[in-house]
Amino acid sequence: MQFTEFVKYLPKIQKEQLPAVKAHLKMAPLERVQSLSANYYADKNPRPSAVMMLFYPKGDEASLILIKRNTYPGVHSAQVSFPGGKAEPKDKDLSSTALRETCEEIGVAANEIDIIMPFTELYIPPSNFLVYPFLGVAANTPAFKPDPFEVSELIELPLQTFLDDSIIVTSELQTSYAERIAVPGFKVGEHFVWGATAMIMSELKETIKSVL
Repeated sequence: MQFTEFVKYLPKIQKEQLPAVKAHLKMAPLERVQSLSANYYADKNPRPSAVMMLFYPKGDEASLILIKRNTYPGVHSAQVSFPGGKAEPKDKDLSSTALRETCEEIGVAANEIDIIMPFTELYIPPSNFLVYPFLGVAANTPAFKPDPFEVSELIELPLQTFLDDSIIVTSELQTSYAERIAVPGFKVGEHFVWGATAMIMSELKETIKSVL
């Protein structure tokens, strides 16, 4: 889909009722289903965080940026995700967190991004984060500058590919909460995107498709 065409749909996207947990469930391993209820994490004092779902023009086409995190000691090591991270006291609000982290991780400044709207928050049990996704748009192709400490690879996903259901697959994985389980996710090139990122992508995808 051309970027200029995608931008025309943004006002409709803003008015859509988000599918929320209904969309998250489609990409949730069975072991994660109970954690999607707000009652599950209400007493766990989760740490607030935010991610940016950033669309931008690549040539004439609309694309979505993902990152592959570096390998490090931690539950999200080497996983594919959106740019983002935990809220800091200096952040005015969670959209500011998403903008700051996007700048720090992939070098796209806040003044290059228009925040369109927030999406449904999602609890991540392994790290005890409550993540708030934001849809953002860059009018021009960013000059990405990935932080080599945080990011091992940038993954550019064309919107047309993202909307194609053939990239939804199931794979067997070893996770922090199970030895070997079937996990739904998105096959993006050589990468398998699963877990919280796939659940957030599911809501984004359903919301966009509902206005096309």
